[in-house]
Amino acid sequence: MSPAEFNALPAPDAERELLTCNASSAWARAVTAARPYADLAELREVAAGAVAALSWPDVRQALDAHPRIGERAAGTSREAAWSRREQSGAASADEQTAAALVEANRAYEDRFGHVFLIFASGRSAGQMLAAARQRLANDEAAEREVVRDELTAITLLRLDRLFGT
Repeated sequence: MSPAEFNALPAPDAERELLTCNASSAWARAVTAARPYADLAELREVAAGAVAALSWPDVRQALDAHPRIGERAAGTSREAAWSRREQSGAASADEQTAAALVEANRAYEDRFGHVFLIFASGRSAGQMLAAARQRLANDEAAEREVVRDELTAITLLRLDRLFGT
C-alpha cells in the first residue's frame, strides 16, 4: 500500500490497517486523523509521536496484543505472521534458554504486571533473555520509558512492512 492509497481509505479501514502495527485504538485513531501524509517518512514521524502521546492504559492495550517472548503467535493473521518473524531468534532457543525465557517472562510479569516487550527482530534468544533480566532491575517509571521505546520501534517496523518497504 502507498501513502496515497492509505490517505484514500475510509477512516475505519485505515484504523483497521494501522491496528496490525500497534493494537492501541487511540494510536490508530490519532494516526488516521492526521491524514493526509505526503510520504512514509511523514507517517512514521506522526506514528512515533502518537506512541509517545499515549496514556499508559492505551500502551497497555497495545501490550496486551503481544505474545510472550518465546511463545509463537497462533493464527494466520498478518500480526501473527509478523510476530513469529520478529521472534524467530527466540524460536531457535535451546531447551535451557527457552526455560529461562519462560521464567524471565513470569518474573517480569509479576514485577510489572504486563508482558515483557522487546524489539526482538535480529536478536537471539540469549540477547532477549539478558535484556529481560537486566530490565527487572528497572523501577516502574524507567521501565515504562523502555516499553514505550520498544513499542515505538516495533510499530515503525510494522508500518514499514505494511507500506512494503
